[in-house]
Amino acid sequence: MKETLRIVYLGTPDFAVEPLRRLLEHQRANADCGYEIVGVVTMPDKVINKRGTQLLMSPVKMYAVENNLPLLQPVSLKDEEFHAALSSWNADLQIVVAFRMLPESVWNMPRLGTFNLHASLLPQYRGAAPINWAVINGDKVSGVTTFFLKHEIDTGDIIMQESVAIEENDTAGTLHDKLMYLGGETVLKTVAAIVQGGVEPVPQDKYPVTADALRPAPKIFRDTCRINWEQSAVRVYNFIRGLSPYPAAWTQLHMKDGTELQLKIYEAAIEKHTHNAVPGTILTDKKNYMKIIVGDGAITLLSVQLSGKKRMTILEFLRGFNVDDVNIIN
Repeated sequence: MKETLRIVYLGTPDFAVEPLRRLLEHQRANADCGYEIVGVVTMPDKVINKRGTQLLMSPVKMYAVENNLPLLQPVSLKDEEFHAALSSWNADLQIVVAFRMLPESVWNMPRLGTFNLHASLLPQYRGAAPINWAVINGDKVSGVTTFFLKHEIDTGDIIMQESVAIEENDTAGTLHDKLMYLGGETVLKTVAAIVQGGVEPVPQDKYPVTADALRPAPKIFRDTCRINWEQSAVRVYNFIRGLSPYPAAWTQLHMKDGTELQLKIYEAAIEKHTHNAVPGTILTDKKNYMKIIVGDGAITLLSVQLSGKKRMTILEFLRGFNVDDVNIIN
């Protein structure tokens, strides 16, 4: 009789739900699939009110609860009670998708190790924000990688890769969804290969990418998202879509009364032409369009959000905001 691998799944956000769903649905539809999801690990519930009485479950927890999967939510991944509970599941293999960085005592626990799904074609875009940076940098192709964990982050031996095109109008949000579904399929294929014993992981240094050509994917902070209007139209356009819908590119409106307002930009269009205007200059008819001058053209704003307001189309924005009150934009 074929051995059934015991699998523990670790993940938190929506991106991690799809691979878990694919695995569980395949398991339930195929009694001889060769594996069983024996438990799920996710983040503790988030407190979302000041009293601490209202809690928000992670998307992975919601899915696990709906499907009656055993669940652990450790505050610390080094906690002895968590280790004991995790060890009691007796996993042969662990799968990590969009979770915290694991200590070796956790990722090295199963006899077959732990593999991770990363939203890039490694070794490119190691780090916390591979989807955003691929779009910001104007890449035409992205993809997902499954690899076995080791000490250095995102450097483990590669099991499998699948690629997808990045279209000119893709945003970080649309690419996220493409990679989420592709990731679900790739995790399922990876597990099938491991079950069949057909996995031959390849060290990342065997891939034809020189060290100086590697692009990192560091965590994105608020200051990272500020738009530099002196850059080219293409770079600004890619920057906006690479941060949309979250955390969103922004610029500062310096008002004539001395106040400052933050304007987030979610959607834009590109316009290339020569000009003598100062980058950051606003061009608008105050009713139908608003453009911002950049180094070699202009960016037409389509969807924005002003400080303290909801997201709106540029037509809605212009109906309620007097652009004449802006002294400078940067």
